[in-house]
Amino acid sequence: TANAPIFGVDTQGAVNVWNKNAHKLVGYTPEEVMGRSLVQEFITEDFKKPVQAVLDQALHGDETANFEFPLVTKAGVRLDVLLNATTRRDEQGNVIGVVGIGQDITGRLAQEREYTRLIDTANAPIFGVDTLGRVNVWNKCAMRLIG
Repeated sequence: TANAPIFGVDTQGAVNVWNKNAHKLVGYTPEEVMGRSLVQEFITEDFKKPVQAVLDQALHGDETANFEFPLVTKAGVRLDVLLNATTRRDEQGNVIGVVGIGQDITGRLAQEREYTRLIDTANAPIFGVDTLGRVNVWNKCAMRLIG
């Protein structure tokens, strides 16, 4: 048994796989989602088109890794999810749908926002450089001091 939320949709976008971790993450039981349109009924309005595009690409054999999108739980809580979408095939190799493996990254993104806020509001100039020596962090105090 996987410890990640896993869902599957058929070629029409109807949910046909919903593991216990998907249930635990979003609160919907398999009975509540099976046969329903994943995109139309469970994805926020502003992400319906991009999520549908990811599913369509997977249906054509073009798999997507690390796609971020918001998902609203049954309780109305917004989660940030990282998705890998893979083409699902039958024994003859025919495309029968898409399987998605997700990861809740809500906490990680919140930590990144807090880290950015702390750097930006620090009373000392802070800058960072990447492995090639290029500046990739420059806080407000550094900007006031140096420009």
